[in-house]
Amino acid sequence: MKVFVTGHAGYIGVHLVDLLKQHGHTVTGCDLYLFRGCHMEPFIRADKEIIKDVRELTVEDVKGHDCIIHLAAISSDSIGELDPGMTFSVNRDGSIHLARLAKQCGIERFLFSGSCSVYGNSGSNNFDENATLNPPSTYARSKAEAESAIRDMADEDFSPTFLRNAKAYGFSPMLRVDLIVNNLLAGAFSHGEIRILGDGRPWRPLIHARDIARAFVAVMNAPRVVVHNRAINIGDNHEDYRVKDIADKVEELIPDAEMVFADDTSTCRKDYHINFDLLYMLLPDFRLEYTLGSGMDELHQKFKDYNFSLSDFEGDRFFRVRTLKNRFDELSYAEEGISV
Repeated sequence: MKVFVTGHAGYIGVHLVDLLKQHGHTVTGCDLYLFRGCHMEPFIRADKEIIKDVRELTVEDVKGHDCIIHLAAISSDSIGELDPGMTFSVNRDGSIHLARLAKQCGIERFLFSGSCSVYGNSGSNNFDENATLNPPSTYARSKAEAESAIRDMADEDFSPTFLRNAKAYGFSPMLRVDLIVNNLLAGAFSHGEIRILGDGRPWRPLIHARDIARAFVAVMNAPRVVVHNRAINIGDNHEDYRVKDIADKVEELIPDAEMVFADDTSTCRKDYHINFDLLYMLLPDFRLEYTLGSGMDELHQKFKDYNFSLSDFEGDRFFRVRTLKNRFDELSYAEEGISV
């Protein structure tokens, strides 16, 4: 198959390109490369690369492909709040634009990268795909609104699927240390402190970045009738942890690290349980390759191999929000329709 992947040079995208090429697919990647230079290791490149904002893509860019996998976004709650208007423009409007291009070009399969954060805080509830959405942040709202608009486009010739991913973690050649598991482990490794915001009781459904990429491949290969116009929670019921549970696993790996509880001043305090039964009902052969334990073991070893340091932890390279703040002028140019 010829697969068009947006955000192909990102945290999940580099895993996805690698897997698609391993399976014999031809990959066209589209990315602005705003995080150029933020890699920890070299990564597999797409067969063809388009350096362009998704909002500027044209029929000529996407025609001739069999499937579009749309990862590109201003991702996460904290990054989304840097400029809410831009977040909606990229995540919602850019996604709708790309879906319309896919329909215009006769590309039947369209896989949208969403988030379990669209459900909001669950309390004692265990959200499945039928739950009412209550997105608590600009990022989550932009994802929910894009999904709703694209869902309305579905017909016999256009088949979108919406993958609502659990909270990503784990090693990627394009490493992120602004994700909760990676951040707690990186802090302990680099300066001996496991810093927890709040009391550590909120729940997080977790999934390794490579398992998210594997899920996209599995959904792409599934019969159309199985996944047509469906939202699917991507994760596993056994991979749901309290923040304190994650910290305890960090302490097992780095026993000399000090656990510190700090006041949580964030306005979006996530605490949610997600039900992942539908994924395994639709795709009975799919299983996660990573548990939290094995994923953290791998990342810990990568920190050792890289000699990850305090300067890495305090610097910009592996923190997306810090990098974007430094490159905000480039984002402003992109908002004006200028590729960077």
